[in-house]
Amino acid sequence: MNDFGSKIYAAAQKAVKEVYDLDVAEGQLVVETPQDTKLGDYSTSIAMKLSRTLRRNPMEIAEPLVAKLAELLPECESITVARPGFINFKLKASVLTAVINDVITAGDDYGKNDSGKGKHLLLEWVSANPTGDLHCGHARNAAWGDCIARMMEASGWDVLREFYVNDAGNQIVMLGESLTARYFEHFGKEYPPARGRLPRRRHQGASPRSSLRKRATSGSPPIRRSASRTSWTTARRRSSKRSTAISRPTASRCRAGCMRRSSMRTTPSASTTACSTWRIWVSPTKKDGALWFKSTDYGDDKDRVLRKSDGTFSYLTPDIANHVYKIERGYPLLVNLWGADHHSYVTRMQNALTALGYPEGTLSVDLIQMVRMVEDGKEVKMSKRTGNAITIRELCEDIGVDAARWFFVSKDVATHMDLDLKLARSKDNNNPVYYAQYAYSRMCSILKNPQIPEFKPVDSYDRLTDEKELQLLKMISEFPKEVAADALNRKPNKMTEYIISLVKVFHSYYNSTKVNNPDDPELTNQRLGLIKATMITLKNALQLIGVSAPETM
Repeated sequence: MNDFGSKIYAAAQKAVKEVYDLDVAEGQLVVETPQDTKLGDYSTSIAMKLSRTLRRNPMEIAEPLVAKLAELLPECESITVARPGFINFKLKASVLTAVINDVITAGDDYGKNDSGKGKHLLLEWVSANPTGDLHCGHARNAAWGDCIARMMEASGWDVLREFYVNDAGNQIVMLGESLTARYFEHFGKEYPPARGRLPRRRHQGASPRSSLRKRATSGSPPIRRSASRTSWTTARRRSSKRSTAISRPTASRCRAGCMRRSSMRTTPSASTTACSTWRIWVSPTKKDGALWFKSTDYGDDKDRVLRKSDGTFSYLTPDIANHVYKIERGYPLLVNLWGADHHSYVTRMQNALTALGYPEGTLSVDLIQMVRMVEDGKEVKMSKRTGNAITIRELCEDIGVDAARWFFVSKDVATHMDLDLKLARSKDNNNPVYYAQYAYSRMCSILKNPQIPEFKPVDSYDRLTDEKELQLLKMISEFPKEVAADALNRKPNKMTEYIISLVKVFHSYYNSTKVNNPDDPELTNQRLGLIKATMITLKNALQLIGVSAPETM
């Protein structure tokens, strides 16, 4: 598959070495598209970057480089120098148009590459307490993580997607007690008998009431009507299991792909046995009857509790165990998507893995900033535990799965996001997902038009000389490189930018060029080939972000 930018980059590296006996430093050589496309298809400023090292004028440096590049790049029609020292490359039309048959032959596989071949990665992209439905804060994690996995898989990575269920800890204890108390309340009983009121810190929302009401009226085996620990433990497990069962189809409804469920409560390494065998205990500290991890030895601001004085684990301990378990399953690279409020926790977890002897870079974490729902300029409030939360299910029913997925990945997760619900519902070109899908349906209508001859592949597309045609060809040829780069950098938002750039050029081309020329069937057929290649590329790009490509709209 064509990747002209990479070819020019490699040739420029070689030319600098052969002409000036210099190795190009990282970041010194950049190949990009010039602002004025009349100057060429690609450009580099390497001559200007070398001027300080060589103590010469960039124009003088560029001349011998151009001569060497002309030998190394027969694909170029011309290689010229422009002041103050840019080297511009213009490709032969025959080289550009060759991509059409490559795309048509590859079909749904166009864009796939082997840049990640042999690499194994475990991606934890949803981590939620099973105390209610997944809300829109989780949706950004889910959409972003699923897109990362799709692009990595397309780039040859072995990726395991994992849904981490935080089904242990104080919140789950409170959930169990809340459910049991509501159950007793339903039957007119007091829980606990000594107090008879639901403690303020327990869950106050509709979820516990809804859960117990279904159980009380379904004929399911009842929760024991006593105030014993067994009662709320049973309630806790049932509610946690139910919430997890709800989360899976919710994620599936959003086209979030296949996930492996990992439970905090059942993580194999999170046990007393693990505590006695982990290498982390090489420098333990005991204080106030608790066991501490000396994380200050690894740059943390304070040491962290691993086992409390009552013998129970802190939140950190099973989390460390879970990460060790991931690595033990054959995934040396771990990526987690966490909320921005976990910022300090990132260093804590990385320190723990370092203490256990795992290499630096084993764990990477993308922090997901908050999502704000906005309509008519006003914020639509979210509150997970008051019963008024906007769940993923409700959002997808409101604006559609395509719009939800697009908007959640269209901005870098390092920035706060306002999701304009009115814009997301709109069916016009102001809505970017509609704009992209409309381009695809327009391409389909052209190729299916009974008044236009059916496209037939040919060896040469030499009649495609229009500036917008060449622009489309360049963008199509760069798609595999775009997929590989976005996968490596974990940036699905760059794919949405690529899609918008592609469809903008296509819409402009469609509005300015007559595709069907009855008096010139050869030109018509070649233009149909270009549209077919563009259509395949667009569909594959939309697939990578989980957005559908409708043939009609």
